Amino acid sequence: MIPWLLLDTADVPGGGQLKLLQRGSEFSIRLGQNELMSSRVNGSEQALASIACAMIKGRKPLTMLIGGLGMGFTLRAALAGLDTEAEVVVAELVPAVVAWARGPMAHIFGNSLTDPRVRIREVDVGQLIRSGRSLFDAIVLDVDNGPEGLARTANNELYDTNGLQAARAVLRSGGILALWSSGPNPKFTQRLRQAGFSVEERSVRANGERGGARRVIWIATGPDL
Repeated sequence: MIPWLLLDTADVPGGGQLKLLQRGSEFSIRLGQNELMSSRVNGSEQALASIACAMIKGRKPLTMLIGGLGMGFTLRAALAGLDTEAEVVVAELVPAVVAWARGPMAHIFGNSLTDPRVRIREVDVGQLIRSGRSLFDAIVLDVDNGPEGLARTANNELYDTNGLQAARAVLRSGGILALWSSGPNPKFTQRLRQAGFSVEERSVRANGERGGARRVIWIATGPDL
């Protein structure tokens, strides 16, 4: 068995520390003992973006906000599903994650970070969500293990009633909020509806067609205004 090698650490604003580890060709980003993402298991992260792109296909001009860069699987799937005129804004809170993407994991990201459609913002995605009205056609969130903040307690503010209402306000008419979770959360589904979204909950496999644990993706659609 090849041992894990610690490549780097990075402090998370508000507390906690991320670790980047490598074992052979596999990478893992962890918070303490909790694995947040793996280069080996990424099917549900890709599904998150693919579903969102299908829901907003044909809109022009189109702007998507992705919360969390991670290992880039959501970003790459979004770029594959959007046309050449789209704009993709990626908000990543921890600058080191962007550095890892351009450094030891550059081969995983390919040319996604230099794609002319992409803008990387080293900022809390919540700040962009609260920055105005009718700015985005889709918001894709994969910043934690679900609606209850594991990586960062402040992430709870994205998923509470005020955060969801801010997301609805910053979406354009009929825009969608797509969210990834490691498991179901009926209370959160109810909270989405209370915030004015129509909600669809989908179950996807962690490793796509190869199976794996079941993950949950919420597709919350705002009203047509």
